[in-house]
Amino acid sequence: MTAMNPHPTPARQTRPRAALVSRDPATASRQAEVLRAAGYDVETCGGPQQEACPVVGGLPCPIVDRADVLIYDAGVAGSADAGRQLVAELRETYADLPLVLTSVDESLAWVETEGPLRVTSLTGDPSPEALVAAVTAALADQGMAV
Repeated sequence: MTAMNPHPTPARQTRPRAALVSRDPATASRQAEVLRAAGYDVETCGGPQQEACPVVGGLPCPIVDRADVLIYDAGVAGSADAGRQLVAELRETYADLPLVLTSVDESLAWVETEGPLRVTSLTGDPSPEALVAAVTAALADQGMAV
């Protein structure tokens, strides 16, 4: 005979999933902890300069496939032109996923905040509050508010 649990465990709430792609492991770790504390499940990646990146080849990425929101370091591809190409590939393959771009500066004149290549951009290294607010806004903009 099995004992019945008098206090059944409630069904696990689904937490929004974030793919965090950063060239700097320390920044990625810090940002991942901020997002986890805010209620996100986070997977990290070093990006195309550190790891094989299927997105650069126009292929799906398993980490991105599991995500509800993408957070990319603007410099993760190595140059402004490579970053623009990476965002274009992301938008081609994952048109419906919200994309937050961090470390944006004036050299990235190509960053679009409207239209099909739209991103939510954050200048420099965002504060924890700014990062969470941008991710929340990006999700809400896609009709997937947390």
